[in-house]
Amino acid sequence: MAGPQQQPPYLHLAELTASQFLEIWKHFDADGNGYIEGKELENFFQELEKARKGSGMMSKSDNFGEKMKEFMQKYDKNSDGKIEMAELAQILPTEENFLLCFRQHVGSSAEFMEAWRKYDTDRSGYIEANELKGFLSDLLKKANRPYDEPKLQEYTQTILRMFDLNGDGKLGLSEMSRMEAATLTSMSWMPF
Repeated sequence: MAGPQQQPPYLHLAELTASQFLEIWKHFDADGNGYIEGKELENFFQELEKARKGSGMMSKSDNFGEKMKEFMQKYDKNSDGKIEMAELAQILPTEENFLLCFRQHVGSSAEFMEAWRKYDTDRSGYIEANELKGFLSDLLKKANRPYDEPKLQEYTQTILRMFDLNGDGKLGLSEMSRMEAATLTSMSWMPF
């Protein structure tokens, strides 16, 4: 959680890694409630506008309120006045392989439970880091996306940091279902 004088990370980059995406999320979700909202949202939008102006991307309007309203109409898919992690993934230029990890990988609850049983290899009721790594590896292979061991490790650790709510280093069923929900609402636009 960032202090007010800390510079917002990475908004100027053409493409973000998984770790950079998570740092941005944590920076702007200052209260850690899972949303960028209220003053956090205003700060995020102001910093994003500065970064876009710096890269030559200009908005149609000079009015901050109008620009923010236009922005929210475009990206706040459920119209709740907040930006969720899945919505942020559509706003920021995140590397394609990382987005693939959030892309819709199951089409129904039955398929989700089938995937859960397949990757919970020790039948502990949790997906540990090594099992999650296997899941992500299979997902990337299935999509014919190249990756190396350090990148796979980065994806695994980033997914754990994003969805492991209790910090135990593994994903319980409720935490994995949060990952599935983010997947279902976020990445259907990807051209795969």
